[in-house]
Amino acid sequence: MQNRFYKWLAGSVSLIMIFSTISCKKYTEVEPVSQYSISQAFSDVSNATNAIIGVYDELQGDAGYGIRISMYYPYDSDEGVVSGNIDNGRRGIGRYQLLLTNSEVSNPFRQLYRGVEKANLCIEQIPLMSQYNNGSETEKAQLRRLHGEALTLRAQFYFELIRNWGDVPAPMIPAYKQTDLFVPQMNRDSTYDQLIADLAVAKDLVPWRLDAGPRNERITKGAVMALRAKIALFRGGYALRSNGQMERGSNHINYYQIAKQECEELMANRSQHDLNPSFEDIWKKVTSFTYDPKAEIIFEVGAGGGNGNSDSRMGNYDGPNLSNASRYGAGGGGIIMLPNYFYAFDSVDTRRDITVTHYQVTSSSNIKSQRKLGELNTGKYRRDWRVPLLPGTVLNVGYNWSLIRFADVLLMYAEAVNEINNGPTPEAITAFEEVRKRAYRNNADKIGITPTDKDGFFNAIANERYLEFGHEGIRKYDLLRWNLLAAKLEETRTKIREIRDRIGQYANVPQYIYWKNNGEEIQYYAGDGAPANAQPFWRPTQVPSPTTGWTKTNWAEHLTSNQIDSKQLWEGIASFFVPGKSELFPYDQATISAYQGRLKQNPGYN
Repeated sequence: MQNRFYKWLAGSVSLIMIFSTISCKKYTEVEPVSQYSISQAFSDVSNATNAIIGVYDELQGDAGYGIRISMYYPYDSDEGVVSGNIDNGRRGIGRYQLLLTNSEVSNPFRQLYRGVEKANLCIEQIPLMSQYNNGSETEKAQLRRLHGEALTLRAQFYFELIRNWGDVPAPMIPAYKQTDLFVPQMNRDSTYDQLIADLAVAKDLVPWRLDAGPRNERITKGAVMALRAKIALFRGGYALRSNGQMERGSNHINYYQIAKQECEELMANRSQHDLNPSFEDIWKKVTSFTYDPKAEIIFEVGAGGGNGNSDSRMGNYDGPNLSNASRYGAGGGGIIMLPNYFYAFDSVDTRRDITVTHYQVTSSSNIKSQRKLGELNTGKYRRDWRVPLLPGTVLNVGYNWSLIRFADVLLMYAEAVNEINNGPTPEAITAFEEVRKRAYRNNADKIGITPTDKDGFFNAIANERYLEFGHEGIRKYDLLRWNLLAAKLEETRTKIREIRDRIGQYANVPQYIYWKNNGEEIQYYAGDGAPANAQPFWRPTQVPSPTTGWTKTNWAEHLTSNQIDSKQLWEGIASFFVPGKSELFPYDQATISAYQGRLKQNPGYN
C-alpha cells in the first residue's frame, strides 16, 4: 500500500535513480541516460551533474513552467483571464471551479513532487561523495555548487506547492529513507522556515553569475538570494489556513527583514544583475535568444527540445492571435488581458504595448489588424518576435520562463523597508522610482509624486508590481499574500462595467476606434491634426471625414452585450471564486484516495 502511493506519485523512488535527462538547450543538452544506481549517479562530478540536470528537468515541460504552472495557475486575476468557455481543465482553474478530477491540477502536483524527490536524493548524496571534502579544489567547488543548486531547486518546488496547496506533505529526505511514504502534511510556516534556512546555506555554495562560466540556465548566487527574499515575503504574508481564514504568518517583520537584507546585497552587486534600461529589450532578447549583459532575469526555467517534456509553450499558447496563414505560424490567444488592465497604464508607460497586444495577424500578407477591447492578449512572449521564426503549427517555441527579475528585487526591497519602518525611506523611494522611471523612458518627469506615508507607498508598490509584472505569473500570488485577491476581483468587475458605460475615470474611452494599415503596421485616427503615430484610446470616438479607407472597430462598444456576469464567456472573471476556499487548489481525488483519510482536504472542497 505504501509503495503504491509513491509509485503513483513519482514514477519510481526506490534505490533506482530516475534521472532520465530529457534534454533542453544550453546547460541541459546532454546525452540521455536510462537508469543509474545511487552509487553510480554519485560516483563522480560528471554523473552528479547529470543527476542535477534531472532535477532541473522537473521545472520544465507542459506540466511545469512550460505552460501549466506558468500560464494556467496564475489566472483568473485582475490582469487577465483564460479564454473560452468553462471546462474541467484550464478554464476550470481560471474560473475557480476547481474539481478534484481536473488533471490540470493533479499532473503539475505530481511533477513538483518528482522534483522534490530528485532534489532530496541529490541533497543527501552529494555531500557524501568522497570528492566533496577530499577531491581537488575544482571538484570540491563543483560539488558544492551542485549541492547549492539542489537546495535551491527543492525550495522552488516547495514554494510552488505551498502557494497553491497550502500545508503540503514536505519530505526532506529521499523516499527510500522514509519509514512511512504517506508523509503527513506540514504546517507551511515550518516548511517555509526550512526553505529559508536551506537557501542561506545554498547562497554560500553557488557562485556569482560572472564567476559561473558560460551563460546558461543554472542557478547562481543572485537566484538564491532573490528566491530567499521572495519566500520570506510569502512567509510573512497572508495565506488561507486550514480554518478557512486568511491569516498572516507569525513574526512577519522578521521575514520582511530577511527579504530586505537579501535585496540590499543584490542591489549592492549590480555588476552581477541590474535593470535593463529598456523594458522592451528584456523580452526582445528572450524571444531572440540573445544574451542580456545586464542579466535582469536572475532566475529562469530553461526550455528546448521541441517536446512537451522539456520545452515551453510560451508564444504558442499566449501572445497575440496569429493564424497559420501568417509568416509567423499559428498561435496565441490563450490568455485575454482585461480592459481595466490596459487602462491601468499611463499613455506614456512603455510597458503597456509590450505586456498587452491589441493586434492580430491572420492573413498571408502579414498585415496587422486591430482587436476589440475584450480581445486583448499578452505580449512579452509573442511568437511574432521569435528569431528565427517558427512557421506552421509548431507548439514548442523554446522560450525560457522568467521566474525572478531584478525589477522584482527593487520592488521587494521597497515593500520590505516600508513595512519594517512603518513608511518608506529615501532608499526605498529611490528603488521604487528606478523601476518606474525605466517604464517612463524619455518621460521620467511624468512619473508623478511618490507617496511618503506607509499606506500610500504600499498602494503605489502594489500598483507598480501590477504594471511591471503583467503575465509573469506574479500578480495573483501577490494579491494572495496581501489578502487582496477577492477585493481586486470585485474591483475589476466594477471597473470593466465603468469602461463599458464610459463613466468616471473612463469617460473619455472611445466607443469605437478607426484605423488603417501603414505597411504592415496599424495607424490610428486620433483626430484632425494628431501625429500619425498618435493613439486614440483615451479620446472620445474620433471619426475621420471621409471614412473611406478607414476601418471601424468596436472598442468600449464591445463590452455592451450585458454579459459581464456570464459564467460562460470571458467576462465571467473568476466567476466561481469563493473567499475562504478558492485561494488554494484542492488535492485531487487520486491523492485523497491514496492517502485513505490521512490527508486533510483544503477548506471548502469536501
